[in-house]
Amino acid sequence: MFGAAWRYRGFIASSVVNEFKARFSRSTFGALWIILQPLAQVIIFATILSNVLAARLEGVDSKYAYAIYLMSGILCWSLFAEIVQRLQNVFIDNTTLLKKMQFPRIALPVISVGSSLVNNIALLCVVMVILPILGVYPNSHYLWLPLLIALTVALATGVGLIVGVLNVFVRDVGHVMAVLLQFWFWVTPIIYPIKIVPSGFKASLAFNPVAPLAMAYHDVIVYERAPQQSLVMVAVTAAVLLAIAMFLFRRASAEMVDVL
Repeated sequence: MFGAAWRYRGFIASSVVNEFKARFSRSTFGALWIILQPLAQVIIFATILSNVLAARLEGVDSKYAYAIYLMSGILCWSLFAEIVQRLQNVFIDNTTLLKKMQFPRIALPVISVGSSLVNNIALLCVVMVILPILGVYPNSHYLWLPLLIALTVALATGVGLIVGVLNVFVRDVGHVMAVLLQFWFWVTPIIYPIKIVPSGFKASLAFNPVAPLAMAYHDVIVYERAPQQSLVMVAVTAAVLLAIAMFLFRRASAEMVDVL
């Protein structure tokens, strides 16, 4: 299956490129919107949260600390959520393509993940440009970011592909996942520091694999240190979910086109 995806790497790469071309066709700024949209988001965080609301973060001596904290958390969550949301409908949205063309079906999830990754890297580049303006400069701990991105992608792909396969046969699964993602966001320490979480609620974070990833992003970008949370369980969870997703995908692949 992966060998077939590799042989179709040209198709996958061109599909990612064509998706962006379609998004920005007839647009004056074209692909610049990939940067302009996250740039606007970063500027809003920096101005509104730091200057208007005067939000502060304990332990960090900077008036932009909370804005940076929020941006780093959003970097993690936006990648995770976008991959899951794309994959939960990837086979349904490409029904015509699946019925009319012969190609490895695993290519469709790979294309979705690739497009999401490009969007997230664009946001990361914007954040890296803005951080020195806010008084935060890159350091050696930023070398953790590729690993954190890889773990986020693996975890999101496992969750999203499981939901995507099940959604073909039971359409309610996609609606349930949309609601679940909203709860998932608020039970992940993205917009609030872990220190303010009640002790009883902290125990539940052990069952949230995105929480250590978000906190690791905060450690690296905000606190300028190596991740303080162990990422072993995140890696194990991602590997297990990917294995389950691949098993379901292989078992259901032959039947999906008939159901669709």
